[in-house]
Amino acid sequence: MENIDGIVAEVIVPYGLNIVGAIVILIIGWLIASWASKRVRKACEKSERIDKTLTPILSQSVKVLILIATVIAVLNRFGVETTSLVALLGVAGLAVGLALQGTLSNFSAGVMLMLFRPFNVGDAVNISGVMGVVDEIGLFSTQMHTFDNIFMIVPNSNIWGANISNFSTNPTRRIDMVFGISYTDDINKAMKIIREALDADERVLKDPEPMVAVGELGDSSVDIFVRPWSKASDLWPTRFGLIKDIKERFDKEGISIPFPQRDVHLFQEEKGQK
Repeated sequence: MENIDGIVAEVIVPYGLNIVGAIVILIIGWLIASWASKRVRKACEKSERIDKTLTPILSQSVKVLILIATVIAVLNRFGVETTSLVALLGVAGLAVGLALQGTLSNFSAGVMLMLFRPFNVGDAVNISGVMGVVDEIGLFSTQMHTFDNIFMIVPNSNIWGANISNFSTNPTRRIDMVFGISYTDDINKAMKIIREALDADERVLKDPEPMVAVGELGDSSVDIFVRPWSKASDLWPTRFGLIKDIKERFDKEGISIPFPQRDVHLFQEEKGQK
């Protein structure tokens, strides 16, 4: 009995207290990390000096740092020395790095997105054919929604290695339109009608000057290329409005937009001819 009591007093009780203490430290560390992360996020959202793009990164970084400090505190509780810990972390880091190459690739791509900033939160982008608006840029993935409001989570490695078109970077955009008229219509009259429609729309910019020119002689129509400029935010409303206005002006002035057509020639053989 004395030996059992000695083992309990010298081994089980101290280790049991260390385990309980470690659990308490982990719980407190997790709560503090979550609280600090939320506080940092709220502070960043209220601040006008901090870009919205950096908000999730700063919030996640604070949480990770506190959790790392918590783990170190737990290990110190069990008497693990710092030098041994560094060596252990080095070996573990190598093993984890080999096992999580995709995750580390996403992390490194997230860092590059933060440094070079090809887009910001709220920008409309096209990433390898996928178009949408950026909602949040994280350490490992980017959240966005398409123009028809479908939520998407894209790994950062897929973004950084892809072609990125940012529709929100430049303040102005060019609108490309083509209007086909009949070969029997007056080209100069049609071009005049188009210019009048462009001048009447206040959203069309005067500089750069809109271009109206005969672009192609198609199979069924003479194609007039129209290239006005507008603010990036006005692009689609301006385009839709101009198409409607020009069509109505064409109808009023008797300018036709022909349907594709073909001329078919029939040859009749003479009787008795084989």
